[in-house]
Amino acid sequence: MDPVLEKDPSTETLSFLNKKVSRRDFMKFCTAMSALLALPASFAPRMAEALTNAKKPYLVWLEFQDCAGDTESLLRATKPTVAQIILDILSVDYHETIMAPAGFQAEKSLMDVVKNNKGKYFVVVEGSIPLKDGGVYCCIGGRSAVEIVREVCGNALATIAVGTCAAYGGIPAAQPNPTGAVGVKEAVPNATVINLPGCPMNVENLTACIVHYLTFGSLPLTDKLGRPYFAYGKRIHDNCERRAHFDAGQFVRRWGDEGHRRGWCLYEMGCKGPETFHNCPTIKWNEGTSWPVQAGHGCVGCAEPYFWDKMSPFYKRLPNPPGFGVESTADKVGAGLAVATAAGLLIHGIGRAIFEGKKEEKGGE
Repeated sequence: MDPVLEKDPSTETLSFLNKKVSRRDFMKFCTAMSALLALPASFAPRMAEALTNAKKPYLVWLEFQDCAGDTESLLRATKPTVAQIILDILSVDYHETIMAPAGFQAEKSLMDVVKNNKGKYFVVVEGSIPLKDGGVYCCIGGRSAVEIVREVCGNALATIAVGTCAAYGGIPAAQPNPTGAVGVKEAVPNATVINLPGCPMNVENLTACIVHYLTFGSLPLTDKLGRPYFAYGKRIHDNCERRAHFDAGQFVRRWGDEGHRRGWCLYEMGCKGPETFHNCPTIKWNEGTSWPVQAGHGCVGCAEPYFWDKMSPFYKRLPNPPGFGVESTADKVGAGLAVATAAGLLIHGIGRAIFEGKKEEKGGE
């Protein structure tokens, strides 16, 4: 059944499928999606029309080596709610956590979509795929994850890899990677894959990708890592509310110190924001309430490939983030080479911070 958007004179609501959603809330959702996708607000009516008239796309959700964090993120969706996503926007025909069928009936639901809708359905993959020893480290219904993902994703319209495990292998792929865990694109090179890394992914980015497709008939533009630009086009450092403290050389030195209580920059405490691309600072979490850095903990870079190995130790300052020469020369500045090696932000910000840190270590001399 196609969605129908119509005015109800008695209740002044819009009937969006079998749910009752106020016109105001529906247009607020479309306007918010336009903003998230970096589109002008004028696209909201077009988006509303697309969501109203487009046929609900089929979607299957596969889960492999993971912690179920991305499913948890889905279940906590509020704009729209998971019920609205499933009942109004998508035809979710397979999801192990929330589907009614079990056993052979569940697997039949999956294969019915694959066989009857080739090239017309979306796949969401959560978790990494182990390749070592023929993929025996993750099996569902008597089949290995790699066998399932190659059949299901290989015949899909598009695959959305949610979470860092599905995108790049994530924590299961951390050294020494005993199961040979990889992301979806590495397991199925011929599949059309869009990556939404993060631990977990933010469900608003998933919704935006689907809405973009329903509105424009195509997936969002992606970077070289397969991540949509609207969500991963800027460093966390670029939009962080603590950025002004970074520029001023005001850094947290110890957990709970005065700078920490006053919301200063967490760079010296290991924050990986200068090397991580994600829109966490703008969409946040828990209905836009907060996000890790706002709550007082540095970014660990979970949206980046192989972050568990590349970004650790998590509480040690980045040594040389690409594109940030100010950090790469910070130690030299602290050693007294500021005049020869730094200018502008370097002198005022990082140089000053390192100098003050050295003074503290020497007892304030």
